[in-house]
Order: sequence, then structure tokens, then C-alpha cells
Amino acid sequence: MLKYRTHPGRSRWYSIGPHGRPWTATQARAEALRLLTIVKVEKKDPAAYRDKTRSEPTLADFAERYLNEHCGRRLKPRTLAQYRNHFRNDILPAIGDIRLTELTRSDAERIHSAMSGSPVSANRALAVLSAAMIVAEKWGLRPEGTNPARHVERFKETARDRFLSPQELGRLGDALARGERGWSKAEWQAFPAELKRKKARGPEDPRALAAIRLLLFTGARRGEILGLRWEDVDLARGIARLPDSKTGPRNLSLPPPAVDILRKLDRHEGNSYILPGDKPGGQFVGLRKIWLRIRFVADLDGLTIHDLRHAFASVAAGAGESLYITGALLGHRRAETTQRYAHLADDPLADAARRTAERIAEAMGGKP
Repeated sequence: MLKYRTHPGRSRWYSIGPHGRPWTATQARAEALRLLTIVKVEKKDPAAYRDKTRSEPTLADFAERYLNEHCGRRLKPRTLAQYRNHFRNDILPAIGDIRLTELTRSDAERIHSAMSGSPVSANRALAVLSAAMIVAEKWGLRPEGTNPARHVERFKETARDRFLSPQELGRLGDALARGERGWSKAEWQAFPAELKRKKARGPEDPRALAAIRLLLFTGARRGEILGLRWEDVDLARGIARLPDSKTGPRNLSLPPPAVDILRKLDRHEGNSYILPGDKPGGQFVGLRKIWLRIRFVADLDGLTIHDLRHAFASVAAGAGESLYITGALLGHRRAETTQRYAHLADDPLADAARRTAERIAEAMGGKP
């Protein structure tokens, strides 16, 4: 124990710790001298600081409040689930017991470095921690400008851009048509066991085939198509109103091929979804396995549902549409998101430059 007097002379007791591990008498005396230096030189009260620290929340305590009070009202359910997963699996097991005010950059770097094998996930976890610390500062739980994740260098990410060539689009269209007719016996036997369904082979569910085609023709996200309702669709104008897309409310353009698909869909009384589910009032949810069969027949191993959105964007950029227009069609909020298609937009520019140079060369007497 250490007894000392604070200014103006109040007696205070400070418990250094029990004798034995880790405190020997020599170590306890050294700690007592360090504490007395704080009292006499820095004019601070170690006991008061200890009491204050004990009342401060840990990161785990703050995370629960942050997720419930802040994220619960602002984030979409899927994003909120991702935040919870990062806290539960990546952040709290490593630094959850540290007091909120004592978190340092080295703590943030520690969890980031531990996830070096998954650089994308590591960067997302760090971004979640950074967002939480910004809110902690707004709530007055940490001093302003002390975000421990602010200057931690992120891992380099390699963007996964899967674009479909005209030949691949042709194979995909053929696979959709064959799935619509029903698989032959030879095709069905060629499927891996995990892709076969229990009932006998036959035409694929028309709702799934319509969803895949709509994703190709609109560049929309899967959730935007599966969650689309008839009251939000204006077939005459070729527009679908998305009241709650990933980037907020927006209009989705419905080109003629998409409108033709929608006109052929049946409307079900009591269910307003364009692709109704089997349960009353629900939306269609059986897309995944059907997509895997279509992908298998089209020989497009590794292609994901989301890659259909990239295919739409790549065709638009390759046809000479500006990145601004392409981003607007996709519902991008930031221009930087559309920059991944910039190299595709160079193709029509190169063709135009070639034609122009050939005309100039011909006019100057050279060979075109």
C-alpha cells in the first residue's frame, strides 16, 4: 500500500497489489516512488485516475451500445450484420477488454496485422473500428482527433473484376434457353450431385430465369430485383422506382428487353412482388442453386450473380457510354466506384483515334 497526501493535504491510500507475483518488496517500492513522482512533480492523483478509469467502459461495452443505438437506426440489416460479425470475430476477441480511452494505434495495427491473410476483410474490420471511434468522439467518450485507426496503413486490395465476353454472353443466353426448355437426360447426368434437385428433371423455375435476365438487362443488384414490387414499376415509361437501394432511393431504367420480361410475368393476388415466393406475401428466394446449374452448363466457372452487374457495366463502357452515364445506370453514389470500368471506355476512343488518323493520313497522300 502507498499512503500519500494530495494538494492541499488530503490523505490518500493506493493499493499497489498483493505481495508475491508479480509484486516483490523491491518492485513495490519502485512503483511507490513512481507514483509519488506523479503526485509531487505532475500534481496528479493516481487514485483518482484509477477510480475514473475503472468507471470507463471497455471497447466491448461501447461496441454493444454503438451497434444498438447508432448502427441499429442508420444501417441496413445486412450491413449491420456485417458490423456485428467484425466486432464479434475480429475486433473484440483481441482488444475488447481494453478501456475505450486507452485504445491506441498499436492496438488497431495489431488486429489489422493479424488478419493479413485476408486483406479485404482486414481493411473492412479496420474501417468498422474507425467508424466506431468517430462516434465515440462525438459522444464525448474519447478526446477529439484520437481515432486509433486513422493512420493505420490499409492492405492493398486487388479488385475482382469479372467481365463477360460476347462469346460468354452467348453461352449464358444458350444455357438460359436450355434451362427454360428443360434439361436433357445427358445434361442432367452431367450435373454434380450437389446441383441436382430431388424432383425429376424439367424446366427451371421461370422466376429464377427471369431474375437472371433482368439482372443482365438492367445492371441492378440482386436484392433490388428480388425485392421489386409491381407498384414501383412503370412499364410505359420503362422505369422502376427503388425506394431503398444500397445508395438510397433511385430510379432503375428498364430497357425494352427488361420490359418484355416483366410483361410476361404473372401477377399474383395478395403478393405485390414481381417475383413472388412460395410463401404467402413473400419474395422469391430459390435463385442460388438454379444459377449454379445455368453457370455450369454455360461453362462459366466462378461467375457470380453480382458479376452480371459488372457485365452490364462493361458492355456500356465498351460501347462508348461515359463513366458518368454508366455510374448513373448502376446507381453509384461516387464517381470513384465507376473508375474500374475506365479502361473499357478507352476501346471506342482508340477506334475513333484510329479512324481519324487514317483519314488525316489519306488526305496527306499516305495510305489509310
